[in-house]
Amino acid sequence: MIEKIRIVLCETSHPGNIGAVARAMKNMGLKKLVLVNPEKFPCAVATERAAGADDILQQAEVVTSLHEAVKDCELIFGTSARMREIPWPKVTPKQCAEKVLKHSNSDKVAIVFGTERSGLTNEELSLCNFHLYIPANPQYEALNLSQAVQIICYEIYQHYVEKEQQQDTLLGDAPVPASLDDVMGVFEHLEQALRAVDFIDPKPTRILMLRLKRLLLKARLDMEDVNILRGVCKAIIYKVSLSETT
Repeated sequence: MIEKIRIVLCETSHPGNIGAVARAMKNMGLKKLVLVNPEKFPCAVATERAAGADDILQQAEVVTSLHEAVKDCELIFGTSARMREIPWPKVTPKQCAEKVLKHSNSDKVAIVFGTERSGLTNEELSLCNFHLYIPANPQYEALNLSQAVQIICYEIYQHYVEKEQQQDTLLGDAPVPASLDDVMGVFEHLEQALRAVDFIDPKPTRILMLRLKRLLLKARLDMEDVNILRGVCKAIIYKVSLSETT
């Protein structure tokens, strides 16, 4: 279960923070670290701060975009202290741990952290199923990156060691969860169908499309859901094309 959870750091500016995060992960049994465009990595400073978690750094994956880092994940948490104009479904670290334990036997899970300076952008958060928020003193909510990782990994580990997994169905009978790429395919197909029936203008509003994306991500689709929705979209587009030719 633990091996299916990845910690994703976006554009980390200080290599020491990467090392400190690796140490926090190893303390709590997590192994998979993914780095999105780190400013400096590999680096001796990161290894020094890792303090024995060198194996986490050696196995870390470096990618060029957040989408690449999480495209095969079915459950994605975006960590941010900032509230947004369009609110995303919000969870605390404890609630996050409960969801992770519930789904990580069959799902790949990503917990995403933004840059040290500004955190996650709205675009990055829009790829996540949940906005993960660490409650803190409202007068001073800023946490060091490794501190934030430690808090969340701690909650996951405590739930892991304290509660036995309950399996209601055999793994082979469980629905196959949809990856981010699968859900984005539905989103694009849905946009085509909505254009076909003139539900949206040729240039749809950003807010409308963002809400539709949020709706699909919040629904936690499985592959059967994906196939049904894409079949509906295909039928709509086909019917409209027939009416246009007659």
